[in-house]
Amino acid sequence: MCERALTQVKFNKDGDLLFSVSKDHVICVWFSQNGERLGTYHGHQGAVWTIDSNPSTSILASGAADNTIRLWEIKTGRLIKTWEFPTAVKRVEFSEDGEYLLATTEQRMGHLGTIVVFPINPDVNGEQAAEPSLRITCTTSKATVAAWSYLSKYIIAGHEDGTISQYDAKTGEQLLNVPVHERGTLITDMQMSPDKTYFITSSKDKTAKILDVDNLKVMKQFVTDTPLNSAAMTPKKDFVILGGGQEARDVTTTAARQGKFEARFHHKIFEDDIGRVRGHFGPLNTIAVHPAGTAYASGGEDGYVRLHHFDKAYFDFMYEVERTRAQH
Repeated sequence: MCERALTQVKFNKDGDLLFSVSKDHVICVWFSQNGERLGTYHGHQGAVWTIDSNPSTSILASGAADNTIRLWEIKTGRLIKTWEFPTAVKRVEFSEDGEYLLATTEQRMGHLGTIVVFPINPDVNGEQAAEPSLRITCTTSKATVAAWSYLSKYIIAGHEDGTISQYDAKTGEQLLNVPVHERGTLITDMQMSPDKTYFITSSKDKTAKILDVDNLKVMKQFVTDTPLNSAAMTPKKDFVILGGGQEARDVTTTAARQGKFEARFHHKIFEDDIGRVRGHFGPLNTIAVHPAGTAYASGGEDGYVRLHHFDKAYFDFMYEVERTRAQH
């Protein structure tokens, strides 16, 4: 348990470690097999919004409300590098090869939101670049989330106004910008498929959508009855997991009783709502799925990280067969 609301949970590439960040300034790392806490990283002076580890699990990147990105040596907890910005850093993500790190910054106090890319030196004792190699300024609506596509060809960004943008990852040129979620509703999360050819978004408009990376066309849509804060896809099984809930100030015991704080499973192909997992006492802020598809983690406004390992029944479940039988 953390002392404050969770903001992001993330597995490393091998899935043996789970990183969590929250509004209490501390980064935690856990063993994903048994949930034991391995250690903490101290240094941020504000709420930590985002976390990611590089493919070799040697370097950790974090972004926070103290207007910094920090790089850490995962094994020792040593701070490697600090980059400072005029506003908060809301999302960080390493490229597939670990050679670059992208980040989104807030729009505030006369500063426009940006997407920045830093080249990363894989040597934890080596010098890191002082300045970004690419800077994209979001002139119309700030980017709230961003991610790399396959082969780091594009940077895909979700915006505060409900649109999705596709940028050339080398030049920063905006290639596409399309309205995807209800106009003016915040896109809260974006997670790529394992091959990074499609991705899922979640929004305050109570929907999650799967889009194609190349043309940004909506392939699937999942409709719920609550604002969504996170959405993830499961490998091996065709499911998506959605999490959300009303804002903390609007939460009532009635909402809790109605199950607004459940992780919601939908079928990725048929879009049906097929199951829910309870446990949190407040809105779910973040969801991550184990890279092997064997477990998932959720972090809530209640300060808890919940780690669920899927059992045999989950892997044996053939929803397509059951659905066909029901139709006949």
